[in-house]
Amino acid sequence: MLTAGPVQLREVLPAEAEQLRDGGTAGLDWLGGTPGDGTRVAAKMLAGAAAAGLLRPGWGMYLLVRSEDAVAVGGMGFHGAPDGGQVEIGFDLVEPARGHGYATLALSELACWALAQDGVDRVIATTTPDNRASQRVMERAAFTRMPDADGLFVYQLTH
Repeated sequence: MLTAGPVQLREVLPAEAEQLRDGGTAGLDWLGGTPGDGTRVAAKMLAGAAAAGLLRPGWGMYLLVRSEDAVAVGGMGFHGAPDGGQVEIGFDLVEPARGHGYATLALSELACWALAQDGVDRVIATTTPDNRASQRVMERAAFTRMPDADGLFVYQLTH
């Protein structure tokens, strides 16, 4: 478990990913009642990777849980294990959790953790051009804007 100020990042186990994928809450109380769509999509990806034997511990999905009350506020994680020194990260917060700094703090913590691992030189994240909130999160987490790719804004954090 990683701690980022008022939130903790708790790694999702494959059985929890299956619950989230299937509409469950993975046994947690969620701000607003349920996980966001992005968290459910990431859980589906994690469950598939685990079933295929491709999941590497640490390089999956994490739930963002408020330290003060153990309420889940979102999900964050990697799109797979590092490849060629690079790993991609994504995040999703439930609507009522937005604007409190949770995503920025958690992104900083998880990206720094990734860069501290052997063989990882660069963490990237992408977003659509109209998603200003995610762009601001990445900028506040010290990610740098790179050239666009496939119509997406690309951000990176390096050592």
